[in-house]
Amino acid sequence: MSAPPTQTPDFEVAIVGSGFSGLGMAIQLKKAGRASFVVLEKASAVGGTWRENRYPGCACDIPSHLYSFSFAPNPAWTRRYAPRAEIQAYLDDCAERFGIRPHIRFDCEVLRAEFDERRLWWTVTTRVGTLTARHLVLGVGALSRPALPTIRGLASFEGSAFHSAQWDPAVALDDKRVAVVGTGASAIQLVPQLAPRVSALHVYQRTPPWVLPHPDRPVTEFARALFRAAPPLQRLTRDAIYLQHELRGLGFTVDPRVMHAARWLGLRHIRKQIVDPALRAKVTPSYLPGCKRVLMSNTYYRALTRPNVDLITSGIAEITARGIVDASGVEHAVDAIVFGTGFAVRDFLAPMQVVGRGGAELNALWRSDRVEAYRGTTIAGFPNLYMLMGPNTGLGHNSMIFMIEAQIGYVRRCMAELDARGARCADVLPEAQRAYNDRLQPRLKRSVWASGCSSWYLDAHGQNATLWPGFTFEFWFKSRRFQPRDHTFDPSSPKEIA
Repeated sequence: MSAPPTQTPDFEVAIVGSGFSGLGMAIQLKKAGRASFVVLEKASAVGGTWRENRYPGCACDIPSHLYSFSFAPNPAWTRRYAPRAEIQAYLDDCAERFGIRPHIRFDCEVLRAEFDERRLWWTVTTRVGTLTARHLVLGVGALSRPALPTIRGLASFEGSAFHSAQWDPAVALDDKRVAVVGTGASAIQLVPQLAPRVSALHVYQRTPPWVLPHPDRPVTEFARALFRAAPPLQRLTRDAIYLQHELRGLGFTVDPRVMHAARWLGLRHIRKQIVDPALRAKVTPSYLPGCKRVLMSNTYYRALTRPNVDLITSGIAEITARGIVDASGVEHAVDAIVFGTGFAVRDFLAPMQVVGRGGAELNALWRSDRVEAYRGTTIAGFPNLYMLMGPNTGLGHNSMIFMIEAQIGYVRRCMAELDARGARCADVLPEAQRAYNDRLQPRLKRSVWASGCSSWYLDAHGQNATLWPGFTFEFWFKSRRFQPRDHTFDPSSPKEIA
């Protein structure tokens, strides 16, 4: 005879992922006195995006003082825009400093999470076992699952082929013939690093990005000492950077015509770094800056002018055993192919399955209907589930860490509301979720992201389920209040489980 089911889950909170989202959530839970939580991490180290992406030149495009937790300033940044290794070290330090590491289960990939409608908690299945939790927080991010293009003949290639986010330092590229497929954010950083090392570099571009001058510079030892001695000064610096970036939201979300100033700057950047008119024409975009992600580099255009670098814009017809055949029928022999083709940002959770009430699986639900959430964080039919960096929380002009912290604050308010009511779970009303998103979409259609280009921000139906259509302080302000009328609660006192 089986034992009676327990009335208490293993943990109050299970957090999936240990990047900025997962660590930030864990730290704030601990600060609030909620010690019953676990962090489930698929890899053997913290870091998320910054652990996965190890390609040469990898760095952040938001200033370091802003791309860090507000509650954990780092006076030791060596550059205004931190390189990957420093961000990874910062996250390692946060995990240690705030006592989160004992709560982390490494090499513990989540395969499935299912809401138990009888017990009103989540059952989480991982590669190493199963656990239960009252609340489930998904901090899986969007820039950790590489997207590889479907190209005929790829399997026949006899050289090395890998995504930039799966960089293999054991593959020797020096003095080799290398192809880089894609000209997005990763490729912009990678190409200038590879160009001086390889014998030939073929860069395959589908759509040219807008690349603006990069304001990066070293942070002097004097400035670092000053930040260590006077923490309020670093806070003021962070606030000033935040306001400067927030003003950029005018062009992204209020009036796209403002972005013509960025267009002028981008064209000037091309003219200063590229002399050849044919190459200038190849790298000049036909859309407004901001419609696709705006990039920054002082070395990318110069790298394209090197005699061993060729920018190919005719497209790829197929990959052979020896190289790549472009759309004009020319085969370019290469020893290695690096795919800088971005990430599967539209598959928010895949391959993990998340099953809510009535057996609804979230990936399938979003594939068949609109991708949406309430305040970018909770989803109707999935009680006590919180998604950090969820639908319509992405940014084009400011730091995602600010948005993550706003969401973390909202999750804490949700949990506090349940505690105050003595309830075991809350579920957002479908009509409240739909009304929230119905207010977002008209604003997104007036933004720069709807100005006429094709981008990963948009789904197959042209809907933008990725970005927030306003200033970040607006999202923060709205996240400071929990609206009970937009939710249902189960029950005010626990039911007897037989």
